[in-house]
Amino acid sequence: MSIENFKTNIYEYLETLPTFTFLRLFQKPATCLAIFRLVPSIGRQIVMSLLYVDQSITEQDLKQWVTKDGQRKLSEAVEKLTRLRIMEKKGAELVMNETFRLEFKNALTGGGTQQSFGLPCTTVDKHQVDINFLDQYSTQQWEAILHYMVGTSMTKKPSGGVLNLLERSKLMNKAGNDHLEITNKGFQFLLQDVNTQVWAFLLQYLGMAEMLQMDLVEVLNFLFQLGASELGENYSVETLTNTQRQMLEDLRDYGIVYQRKRGSRRYYPTRLATTLTSGNSAKLIRKPSPTTDLAIAATANAMASEEDEEQGFIILETNYRLYAYTDSPLQIAVLNLFVQLQSRFPNMVTGLVTRDSVRNALIKGITADQMITYMQSHAHPQMRKKTPILPLTVVDQMRLWEMERNRLKATPAYLYLNFNVQSDFEASEKHARDLGALLWSNPKKRTMVITQV
Repeated sequence: MSIENFKTNIYEYLETLPTFTFLRLFQKPATCLAIFRLVPSIGRQIVMSLLYVDQSITEQDLKQWVTKDGQRKLSEAVEKLTRLRIMEKKGAELVMNETFRLEFKNALTGGGTQQSFGLPCTTVDKHQVDINFLDQYSTQQWEAILHYMVGTSMTKKPSGGVLNLLERSKLMNKAGNDHLEITNKGFQFLLQDVNTQVWAFLLQYLGMAEMLQMDLVEVLNFLFQLGASELGENYSVETLTNTQRQMLEDLRDYGIVYQRKRGSRRYYPTRLATTLTSGNSAKLIRKPSPTTDLAIAATANAMASEEDEEQGFIILETNYRLYAYTDSPLQIAVLNLFVQLQSRFPNMVTGLVTRDSVRNALIKGITADQMITYMQSHAHPQMRKKTPILPLTVVDQMRLWEMERNRLKATPAYLYLNFNVQSDFEASEKHARDLGALLWSNPKKRTMVITQV
């Protein structure tokens, strides 16, 4: 789910960029490699087959490469190749972009002179850190953001840049006393895996690039460069542009890169960075240690569903009682958004799903379906043996509680009254009804309410 989400989001963003921007992006081998990975497998096969062939190919010839059942997928792949400007349609022929061809070859063969994959430091770092430290650092930084979203105060408050991004992306909205509260979109954000969450942030960051007077191409190039970097390696800032050095401070706040201090001449990409475009999903898993710290580990996307099942911790009974076998402060805080917690033990919390607890979540914009989806996705393996996973009595009741709040619907409208003649009122009423704009009418009082069509 996460990888497909990422591909759809970043693909849709790239699709909106003008051709001139793509020509600049294609000048970096690392960017060419990252964009190549966005293409479906058939599209990648087309690119690799034509990469060293300096001639165009007709769409009719391409159709001979696949079976009849694969024609639709072939058309979709060709469409994506053209929207990403890798290929260009000239009549009935497809021509590969020459800048992409050259720099993608460099990416595969290590050619070219530009350090688009980053420049590893040649000197020894006196304060060198290992992968375990980077995992802990990225977890602390990222979880500080998530904890703030769910309202826990166990971590330090995120930086102003992070708060601005949370508000701009509508993950949180200002409530009383300028305090930010989680929104419907923010709760949905919490349901996603780490990789999808990070890209959601970065896509908003890209939207702010121009406002921050940053070169969009340099921002994208640096993100794709980080996605191709090696975990545990330290890279020099010498090859970075002023825009990319400015980005380092923001990316530190997200836990994507580590720098010992602001003026450091080197930086370490964390696992959040190296999994951006690698096809792996960054998962939050629990370390087998007494302190139960959270660490970020990369896992294959094919294994993600199995791991999610093994990590299920919620048991929900027909009497609305909920048992959560977890000691994660973050998961407990998420449950506290819609569950009335009652008892807490070293490795478990108990609570009740009540009308008031659900209504409190509904007031914040969290929907019943989102609460149900969260409990299903984190259901204990014992719960998953049943069909349906959650008790229908509880699920239906949560939806009924939501319907209580939706009995009235506010609609912008106009009130018309004081018609002098009944025939004028009836003609106007009929015309409004025919347009589908009539909300309410009272012929006796010659009054009606209409909305815009």
